Amino acid sequence: MTSEPGASAPPPTTLAPATRTVLTLAAAVVLLAGLHAANEIVAPMLLAAVIVIICHPVRFPLEARGWPRWAATTVVVVVAYLILAALLAMLVFAGFQFADLVREYLPQLRSSVLDGVDALSALGIDTDLAATATAWLEPSRVLALAGDISGTVLGIATALFFVLAYAIFMAADAARYSTASRVFGSSRADEIGRATRFSSGVRRYFVVNASFGAVVAVIDGIALAMLGVPAPVVWAILAFVTNFVPNIGFVLGLVPPAIMAFVVGGWPLALAVVAIYCLVNVVLQVLVQPKFVADAVNLSLTLSFVSVVFWTFVIGPLGAILAIPLTLLVRAVLVEGDPRATWLRWLSGDAVPPAARPAASSGDPHVAEPDTDGENVGTTRAGAVDRADGATPDP
Repeated sequence: MTSEPGASAPPPTTLAPATRTVLTLAAAVVLLAGLHAANEIVAPMLLAAVIVIICHPVRFPLEARGWPRWAATTVVVVVAYLILAALLAMLVFAGFQFADLVREYLPQLRSSVLDGVDALSALGIDTDLAATATAWLEPSRVLALAGDISGTVLGIATALFFVLAYAIFMAADAARYSTASRVFGSSRADEIGRATRFSSGVRRYFVVNASFGAVVAVIDGIALAMLGVPAPVVWAILAFVTNFVPNIGFVLGLVPPAIMAFVVGGWPLALAVVAIYCLVNVVLQVLVQPKFVADAVNLSLTLSFVSVVFWTFVIGPLGAILAIPLTLLVRAVLVEGDPRATWLRWLSGDAVPPAARPAASSGDPHVAEPDTDGENVGTTRAGAVDRADGATPDP
């Protein structure tokens, strides 16, 4: 049977929205499973990429002064190596110092816990939970934990050696990618703009966290030394590192020194450590720092917290530190480039620019309506496409 002349072709078959959603989620699960399986390779690679992004601006003043590209790249690699060397030195020192502290103060820790169990028993409180805790403080278990921590530190140190190799190649490629705007001009302006915003957000995020982390670490270390808590430098390093873990970093940095203070000085010293951490860390990390972080990355508090748990599960311990950059990368690749996902971008905490907001619905599809602020920010889909092509929309 032949179609009549002039008959229109049938419209192309499209998937239902529910089907597209299911397929997208299935593909995401497969991709994340692959990342989880290859986390020992992926995590160091992502860390190297973040460090190169942080160090990349070093090349610009050098090239402006006439340095050749290879020389500027060498300086970027050297700066990246210095950052990695500092991180490696802090982690190795803190890890082995912590293992020594566990071995030295284990008897006092057990004695303190047993005294607490006796006090609870005297008050008539069920001590099953406390008894379970004391079972975990058996010398063999605690020493095994200390050995596991030292082994984890060595594992991280080994991963950093892979990062050293990745950084060389990434820094060389970054020198080439920095010329993308001159090579492609306005034809790829949107993609280049998103990559530039992502890189700038990552740099601002780590600069803010490093600055606040250094201040918190110095204050905590001095306070712990004045109180007589053993190994204040170790806890200061812990406070600095955990400052890069959003939301829960404060708790991770507080618990170990509080336990050590309880072991050597009882409840009064432990409460003093908690009070100092709450005064210093809460004021700086909870009240002041989030304002600067929000200006740097524009992520909601809920998404920041969930991203830590999620990326730690996917790629391991480094996922807690790289959670915010990875979330920014996902948003830049999957959300910011899709005009239909503007509401997802807004839900993530980003301040959606007026040009990216969809048009308000009205009787005339070619007439944009003002938003709640009274600004005319809407455009028609056809008009937006026509203007992107440089043409005047049809009346």
